[in-house]
Amino acid sequence: MKLLCCGKELKVHKTELGKRMTVDSHGRQFDVMVDEILVGVGRAPNVEGLGLDAVGVEYDKSGVKVNDRLQTTNPSIYAAGDICSRYKFTHAADAMAQILIQNALFPHPLGLAYASVGSLTMPWCTFTEPEIAHVGMYEKDAKAKGIEVETYTYKLDEVDRAILDGEDEGFARIHIQKGTDKIVGATIVASHAGDMISEFSVLMKSGAGAKTLAGTIHPYPTQAEVNKKVVNLWRKAHFSRRTKDILAKLFAWMRR
Repeated sequence: MKLLCCGKELKVHKTELGKRMTVDSHGRQFDVMVDEILVGVGRAPNVEGLGLDAVGVEYDKSGVKVNDRLQTTNPSIYAAGDICSRYKFTHAADAMAQILIQNALFPHPLGLAYASVGSLTMPWCTFTEPEIAHVGMYEKDAKAKGIEVETYTYKLDEVDRAILDGEDEGFARIHIQKGTDKIVGATIVASHAGDMISEFSVLMKSGAGAKTLAGTIHPYPTQAEVNKKVVNLWRKAHFSRRTKDILAKLFAWMRR
């Protein structure tokens, strides 16, 4: 597979052998024969004919404007899904629909509590080969929020099941808030990353940290072992020299 980005001067010709593309990418010209050409044109909110202006619902080119409760600018009207979210995923729309139902149909009698879309822990996956899955923050996100993190990466080519399956391309990476065991973000690149990322989503949603995952038994051999192995890198990094010295003295005393 070849990835050409930042293309300029793209030209497409149909030939007897197939479709021919010529393009300039980063100062080099490429001449490529392809089977098919797919064009991604993006998305636009479909708000035409809904009469939103007549009922006081504001929107722009990105979609309908909502608050954390998923209320539109007309408090009696709510919205959920792609039309009002930066997460254009089916599972995101489902989670938002549950928030909408709670707030619209079962509000707190005194208006003191409500479900917030800002509280969602949203994983996502790009189904390439290998898959790319992520949840939470990246390092740059944490830095922008003033959160200092420690980052650890464990490669799939050191996981037995991935080697046996011939799917050892990829890695698991975690970001842990410094001074704690709180996982603030995780990325998995693997053949089954979309299935494997949920373990980190549960930990982050529940408030459990790296210690919980480090103490959780994973069946062997599975590719999901990489989740525990990457956390163990954090645990080993925090096994200090002072702790080693104390244990050495303790064990020496016990052998007397």
